[in-house]
Amino acid sequence: MPQHPPPRPRSFTASPPLRGSIAVPGDKSISHRALMLGALAVGETRISGLLEGHDVLATAAAMRAMGADIARGDGGDWSVHGVGVGGLMHPAEALDMGNSGTSTRLLMGLVASHPVTATFIGDASLSGRPMGRVIDPLSQMGADITASPGGRLPLMVRGLCPAVPLSYRLPMASAQVKSAVLLAGLNTPGITEVIEPVPTRDHSERMLRGFGADLSVEIAADGARHIRLSGEAELRPQIITVPGDPSSAAFFIVAALIVPGSAVTITNVGINPTRAGLIGVLQAMGGDIMLTNEREVGGEPVADLLVRHSPLRGIEVDPAVAPSMIDEFPILFIAAALAEGRTVTRGLDELRVKESDRIAVMAKGLSAIGARVSETADGLTIDGSGGAPLAGGATIAGHLDHRICMSFAIAGLISSSAVTVDDMAPVATSFPTFEDLLGSLGH
Repeated sequence: MPQHPPPRPRSFTASPPLRGSIAVPGDKSISHRALMLGALAVGETRISGLLEGHDVLATAAAMRAMGADIARGDGGDWSVHGVGVGGLMHPAEALDMGNSGTSTRLLMGLVASHPVTATFIGDASLSGRPMGRVIDPLSQMGADITASPGGRLPLMVRGLCPAVPLSYRLPMASAQVKSAVLLAGLNTPGITEVIEPVPTRDHSERMLRGFGADLSVEIAADGARHIRLSGEAELRPQIITVPGDPSSAAFFIVAALIVPGSAVTITNVGINPTRAGLIGVLQAMGGDIMLTNEREVGGEPVADLLVRHSPLRGIEVDPAVAPSMIDEFPILFIAAALAEGRTVTRGLDELRVKESDRIAVMAKGLSAIGARVSETADGLTIDGSGGAPLAGGATIAGHLDHRICMSFAIAGLISSSAVTVDDMAPVATSFPTFEDLLGSLGH
């Protein structure tokens, strides 16, 4: 099994006002998809702003192993020469997905409708995450999938070509499952349909259309989205600019809101409505977040965010917004711990099967640094400090989960005693420049 680098503990202490302008790395979801679809187009796709974290590099390595020519240019732009839909080759070795659930689930979809066999392996954290939700629909399309007990990695996918088109109603809100089925549909003759009762991030639909796939979205009377893709598709190469990742921007948005005297501009952030739930929730709590220079880049809405320190108020977070900010709840919990009054979150069952059980881990960590928090089956209730610093003074177990590590790093900025994160190394999976950017704002 792949080994993690040695632990890299770091302490975070009370911060002076954060000031300045930063650009966060490219969006992880879009980076994964740009590499995959570029690898299935015929010709050269060029990508600027690609996130160069471990997760995305795992996707690049997997697509290379299946025949695509992927290279990073001197200026930081990436070039992908694709093999065409139907052209994936047998990888010679197991595909090492590291810590990336997105890479694993989406690539399982790609392989499922190609005449290839691929074995997926990952680190300890990824090997603990259930893959059944993807195995089920891909098996219905004809793929033969052999998984470890509990539907976990390591697992092997034997694709079927031609695969069987499917109409699949998502049993839970999951952009990864939706995307896996649609990607399998690219090389499947006929119409592959995904019915989505609750909307989730729509990067796959936007990008598939951009690459020339025949894809339609219809909203039914009950509000469900019916997404239909006609296969076999022919994809055309694209020039893609990846916007800044809203999930990465989230840490700096909250940092600027809770550290007194702060004013931070975050440029070129993706504000796709299926991803931007956190901004609306923080504004509802009284957060001073201004969107400027709103524009569209490569089919994705983008803006610059000006964020100023603000007194926050606790609110009941509507469970309906959860899919649009599911990755941002750990850092929202930190904001809630500094707000005035009570914040209640529900409907977050999904957080229990992320890189860690994010509900339990956040509850334990917040309690350790002096926040008042109670855990429920599907969320947290937090009574905030009204802006007063948290006690801090604890070492937090990050459980190899990048978002946990970054959330408690931000909590340290407004704590009386240092907050130590036991290992900051996992942050490199999604945000390798996190600590440098924090330093550039004055911490």
